[in-house]
Amino acid sequence: MYRVDKRFILASASPRRRALLENIGLEFDIFAAGIDETPWPQEEPCAYAARMAREKAQTVMAMFPQQYVLAADTVVYRKDTLFDKPSSPADALRILMQLRGRGHQVTTAFAIGKLGDCNHEEMVCTRVVFGDFPEQVAIAYVETGEPDDKAGAYGIQGKGGVLVRELHGSYSNVVGLPLCQVLAALSKYGIVKTN
Repeated sequence: MYRVDKRFILASASPRRRALLENIGLEFDIFAAGIDETPWPQEEPCAYAARMAREKAQTVMAMFPQQYVLAADTVVYRKDTLFDKPSSPADALRILMQLRGRGHQVTTAFAIGKLGDCNHEEMVCTRVVFGDFPEQVAIAYVETGEPDDKAGAYGIQGKGGVLVRELHGSYSNVVGLPLCQVLAALSKYGIVKTN
């Protein structure tokens, strides 16, 4: 379907982003940026995601200036409350109970660049609505360990999919990378081509 014409670097340690790209047959190198991901005081979730994607791309571009770099950051939020990766099982349960029966936003910002310049920056937002599940369901889900390393304390592509009642927008965006928009951008710069 797609093939890599110019090899690129995925500036991410996320196994989910890696799997999304590998599942459509793309070959790429991986180099995690390793930057400070602390939000600034009063920083809005979307601004934070955009800054993280840009900083990740710039950090890796500085080390590999001749290669294209793709970086991304995904945030889960409701109104202005950011739901980061849970710090403990109790924190994961707290997050899930706050989101239960309500809608929230999942936004992924991504940046593509080369030679120190982020040539392309884009943001994709998906609205997710959780069902009004019993607390025992949330407890059982937390006990699986799946929420541990995930923003919003759930993985839609795994067992956490049972928590989701509605999805408005890109599914792959909620997993961690909006494939349709990312592929369009990679194609624009001749990094990938259709077979």
